[in-house]
Amino acid sequence: MRGSDGILGMKGGERNSSEKLVKRRERWLVILGVVLHAVYMLSIFDIYFKTPIVHGMHPVKPRFKAPPAKRLVLLVADGLRADKFFEPDSEGNHRAPFLRNIIKNRGRWGVSHARPPTESRPGHVSIIAGFYEDPSAVTKGWKANPVEFDSVFNQSRHTFAYGSPDIVPIFCGALPHSTWKTYPHEFEDFATDASFLDEWSFDQFQSLLNRSTQDPELKELLLQDNLVIFLHLLGCDSNGHAHRPFSSIYLNNVKVVDHIAERVYSLLENYYKDNRTSYIFTADHGMSDKGSHGDGHPSNTDTPLVVWGAGVKYPKPISSSNNSDHGVFVDEHAHDMPTPVDWGLNGIERVDVNQADIAPLMSTLLGLPCPVNSVGNLPLGYVDMIEAEEVEAVLANTKQILNQFLCKSKIKQSNSLYFKPFKLLAHHSAALEHIEHLISIRDYGSAMMLAQNLRTLALKGLQYFQTYDWLMLMTVITLGYIGWIICLLLHILQSYTSLADVFKNPDDAWQRNNKTKVYLFGCLLTGAISVLLFMEHSPPLYHAYFSMTVFLWTQIVGEYQFIRTLCRWLSWGKYNYIIKILAASAVSIFILEFLVNSFTERKLYTWCFFIMGIIAAFYLFHAIPWRSGIPIYVCCACWFLSVFTLMPADIPDNNGLVIASGAIIVIIGAAARWLDQHSEGNKYWLRICYHKMEKPRSPVLFFLQVLLVGLSSAMVSISTSHRKEKQELHAIHQLINWSIAGFSMVLPLFSEKSLLSRLTSIFLGFAPTFLLLSIGYEAVFYGALALVLVAWILFENTILHLTKVAKLSASMKRTGEKTMLENDVRYLQLSDVRIPLIFLILFNVAFFGTGNFASIASFEISSVYRFITVFSPFLMATLLIFKLFIPFMLVICVFSAITKLLQVPRVGCYFLVILFSDVMTIHFFFLVRNTGSWMEIGNSISHFGIVSAQVVFVLLLFALTNTYTKDIQIGSAGSSSQKAA
Repeated sequence: MRGSDGILGMKGGERNSSEKLVKRRERWLVILGVVLHAVYMLSIFDIYFKTPIVHGMHPVKPRFKAPPAKRLVLLVADGLRADKFFEPDSEGNHRAPFLRNIIKNRGRWGVSHARPPTESRPGHVSIIAGFYEDPSAVTKGWKANPVEFDSVFNQSRHTFAYGSPDIVPIFCGALPHSTWKTYPHEFEDFATDASFLDEWSFDQFQSLLNRSTQDPELKELLLQDNLVIFLHLLGCDSNGHAHRPFSSIYLNNVKVVDHIAERVYSLLENYYKDNRTSYIFTADHGMSDKGSHGDGHPSNTDTPLVVWGAGVKYPKPISSSNNSDHGVFVDEHAHDMPTPVDWGLNGIERVDVNQADIAPLMSTLLGLPCPVNSVGNLPLGYVDMIEAEEVEAVLANTKQILNQFLCKSKIKQSNSLYFKPFKLLAHHSAALEHIEHLISIRDYGSAMMLAQNLRTLALKGLQYFQTYDWLMLMTVITLGYIGWIICLLLHILQSYTSLADVFKNPDDAWQRNNKTKVYLFGCLLTGAISVLLFMEHSPPLYHAYFSMTVFLWTQIVGEYQFIRTLCRWLSWGKYNYIIKILAASAVSIFILEFLVNSFTERKLYTWCFFIMGIIAAFYLFHAIPWRSGIPIYVCCACWFLSVFTLMPADIPDNNGLVIASGAIIVIIGAAARWLDQHSEGNKYWLRICYHKMEKPRSPVLFFLQVLLVGLSSAMVSISTSHRKEKQELHAIHQLINWSIAGFSMVLPLFSEKSLLSRLTSIFLGFAPTFLLLSIGYEAVFYGALALVLVAWILFENTILHLTKVAKLSASMKRTGEKTMLENDVRYLQLSDVRIPLIFLILFNVAFFGTGNFASIASFEISSVYRFITVFSPFLMATLLIFKLFIPFMLVICVFSAITKLLQVPRVGCYFLVILFSDVMTIHFFFLVRNTGSWMEIGNSISHFGIVSAQVVFVLLLFALTNTYTKDIQIGSAGSSSQKAA
């Protein structure tokens, strides 16, 4: 027997030189596929989401005599939802009495609309720097990197900042005129009430003021103008993650931040006594009901905004004449929505803003230039100025945005051989001169209108240059994906079907000569394109996009002889076969389009498995000549799995259900074990339950795995009870949980090698880890998915048992062709297309069966609390991703087992999976959006990324699961056995 080699189970020791050539080509094809998808996945950021940061603009200071405020206090309650801040509690009392009094008597209020990804870094960048980072910035996450953009802090004379080590250093770490301090990372423990972190920030600031009485230099610094005081209050975010935003701990934290705002106000008013301090209270993002954030749901994007103090208008009764002064934004957030009645603020004017509008508001209150990269509109509903100063402030805001446009236009023009300008701003200089003229004659109303219109055009111009290369890149990437699909199809036809023998070309020398000419032309074309891109100073990735696309199409043209022969063969009266190909293609496209739509509508899977259960049961009922319970089992398994996509994507906590799932898993394992041990003598079960090839092993391994499942269920109960009692997770409990998870996944390697025995052991081996990472119904989903995977095996085994001999005989009589490849693996046939299609359905239902994997907020952080409670984002993310990978690994293991059962080449099926995935990828590529709500934009990016990355997902899972499945042995119809790869 030949051993298995490589992560795809490729066989070593090939004696045939052509087979070696095929295997070598496949390895390069896999490498090319990984690189191509990685590069093309990045293309959406070049097309839609280039970084908005440009350098070289000069700050524009507003032209008014004296700024409204000498200093500004920015209080950011991380993770505070707007509704939890404004609404009363169950007893009718408001959680933020001080700030509510400010709203009613001394300042202005509204809702600040954040923009996904609703994470801490992008949110704070919007507030402090005034621009929305591209979505790729979320990969920088919590990293304390140096300041790489302008901000209000940069423009200030001095900034004092206290708070989280994940936020404060982003803005102050490289800022010389700043005083800042952070607490250690170890303070961020989800097992405790995190409101003490907010108190820590306040205590540091209070200590600063106290020290100033003894430190003349500090006192002098505090008396300067253009000061910014920033307190980052992390408590709501940590408590929301750990205890949910409906918990008493989170709601009490709202009272804590309100009390801190009151004490800060009292401290500063008593310290300065000059009424020249402005105060802004807001949040970087909200919190979903299940304690997460990241997507564009209103619970994550709607945050409170309260502004009061120097230069801020007093409350104003609401009237029909109140209008928003916002321009047009690409994110199209809804502003000035009706205020919920239970907030009790319907009679007071509400001024909603985009989160980026807060930066120009802070700059204007201090009389500072807006951050040079800001795209925020100054919200005039907050500032208390005379009309002339309002116009000057808006004009400074407009010039600052216009400067960005002019800088981007200049950069693009200098790097383009053929430049297409933004025509609507061709006469911007004349517009500015006209505005200045109107100001000089004191026609402030007209000047304000023209300045706001010019600002709107400047924002549109920025968007124009953000997507300047859109059409060119879309065309190149689309051609690249199509070329990749055709290359895969040609390789499958030439290597894994009988067409390679039918179309053997005797004139190999002539064909090689033509290929050389084609490759030479491809190299010359690539070189010419690279020279043009170099002359335009295009980014390096542009060269990669074009080079890969030209390379793929060069390969296709190089196979011209094979393609021409294939077309001739199909035209020679093979009409029945053409009809079968068209029918299979139509069914495949229908299924792939179904999968595309399932990304936005999970309930489609319910109908899918409901109908699949009926069809499969009906087919098996009529196909099996003896009485059997298999049709009923297949139908019930599919129907059971169909229930889960009707459940909410936000998984509710249900500790009892997780524990009960342990019992369900044990029952499923025991049933499979009984079937495996009592199927001898039945030819139907021979291939999947064959034991004659080896001596039966002791049942000790099975009982040990059952024991670990039971022990993990017990640890679920113990660990959860400790967290609910607000106790720290004991080190011994963590050690036990880590030990169970690690040890259980090694045991399947020592199980019996028959198909059902090994798959049962794999199912039980991953169960303890999955249970320890589960919080609700997803634990039951694990068992339901396993039942459907067994149903798939039974379905394929039934077809094989009933038709194997007849199909083989008919095929040989009809074609007289060779039907087997080397190593007892047969050629692929058209009917085998069902294998990768069923695999894709099961693979994708593993994505969406227990939530919305496409949403950042679907990562339920409390899933990892049985392993770690101290905040460690990368370890927590690793555990969450591994939990999501476990169902995929089950699907891959069964997929590998079925390819062995049916004797089809697994590598060929893998390439079919990638081919079908890339058909979906092209569809999602065109569904990526940069208009509409940011929830739609964020989801479109997630969907494209998930499908595009499936080539890597599947490859990685093949590598992991090959360790478990490479030894699976299939029983033969006779007394011997075979080991397939």
